[in-house]
Parts: sequence; C-alpha cells; structure tokens
Amino acid sequence: WSNTSSINIARDSHTASILPNGNVLIAGGYNKSVLSSAELYNLLRGTWTITGNMNNARFHHSESILTNGKVLVVGGSNDKHQLNSAELYDSSTGAWILINNMNIAREYHTATILTDGKVLIAGGYNGIIQPSTELYDPLTGNWTLTGLMNTRRQYHTASMLKNGKVLVTGGYDAITILNNAELYDPSTGLWTVTCSMNNPRYFHKASVLSNGKVLITGGNDGEGQLKSVELYDPSTETWTLINNMNTAREYHTA
Repeated sequence: WSNTSSINIARDSHTASILPNGNVLIAGGYNKSVLSSAELYNLLRGTWTITGNMNNARFHHSESILTNGKVLVVGGSNDKHQLNSAELYDSSTGAWILINNMNIAREYHTATILTDGKVLIAGGYNGIIQPSTELYDPLTGNWTLTGLMNTRRQYHTASMLKNGKVLVTGGYDAITILNNAELYDPSTGLWTVTCSMNNPRYFHKASVLSNGKVLITGGNDGEGQLKSVELYDPSTETWTLINNMNTAREYHTA
C-alpha cells in the first residue's frame, strides 16, 4: 500500500464508481450532516478535485455506471426521510440532473446493471423493509415496478450472473438475519428461491468471479463479525463453504 491524496471532504456512507475514463467518482455520504458534494480522483495525477454537487444531499444510496457512461444515483436518505429521487452525473460536464423519481423511496437497497442496460433496484427500507423491486430504463428515463422478492430485505447483496439472472443474498427482514437467496429473471420479471447460504449474514460482500461463481465474504450473523466464506455455483444452484478469511469483518469491500 502507498499513500495518495486525501479527499477534500471527509465522509462515510458514500458511494464510489470507476468512470469510463478511469477516474473515480465519489458522491454524497455523511460528515456531521448529509452531503450533496461529489469528488473525482485522477488516477494519473493521484489527486482529488471537487465536481458538481448533487441536487439532493443523500447517504445510504446506490451509484451505477450506465452503458452510456453516465452515473445513476438513486434513493438513500437525507437523514429526515428516505428518498425516491434519482439523478444522473455527466462526466463531460461535471453536472448532475434530476430525472424521474422511483416509484418507492428507499435506502439500503441494491442496484444492478442488467444485460439490456436497465438498472434493477431491489429491497431496502422506507419505514418498512421492502420486498419491492423496480427497473430504470435509460432509453426512456422511466421507472417500472417489477416482481416482488419472496423475502423483504435490506443490507443484502445483489450480483449479476453470467446467465443474465441476478442473485440476491442474505440481509435482514426486521426479524431475522437471513441466509436465504433468490434469483431474478429479467425475461419474466419474477423472483425464484434458490439454495440458501450455509451462514446467515448481513453487511457482507458478494463478488462474481471469472469462472461465473459468486464469492460471499464476511458480514455479521447477529452474534458478531464473520470470517466465513462461501461460493455459489449458478450451474447447480448450490453453496459450498471454503477456507475462512484470516480476519472476521463486515462493512468491508471486495
């Protein structure tokens, strides 16, 4: 590891994305109050610069790079209530524009880019934990509700599989920390239950490997941080426990 420049504004609960030009965009978060500010990291120079502010301050939101290179920021909270607002960042101008609102305000949701370029928003919280999901179409700018998940959840993960389906794992349903998982099929708009993980967990991470399997690491099972790791095989819809991490962790990156 080597030190690089510090961001201009300290923050947590923000989002970060690698732009098509290789720069990194961070947006929103919290620092004594909810932030609307955004910054860019220049990989070649190793420096951070302030870019345009979002129209709405937010944290616990999602951030997605669309196929057209623009950045979609969705939902979150302004520390008073959950947001249904969405906005797009254009790296060529450094400006944010508000777009059509989601149907349902939410924070702690997931956002997944589908093979057709649409964005799937799943679950989250808006006073109650949500089973609802919706799709954003960049071509029309419209949001449409799609199938309900079988289990309402927040603090979960969502992964785009090579077969075009989306795998959602774990999270919390207001009563139980979950080990269950389900698959979204964009061709039908329906969710189906798949095999449950070996360990319940939330605040974990999911990574799609080059072989198409999904690696789940860490998280918390309600009794403490986890070092356990498991692999999901989409071809058999089964989970396999593998070697533990050396250090238990939650809220990590992968």
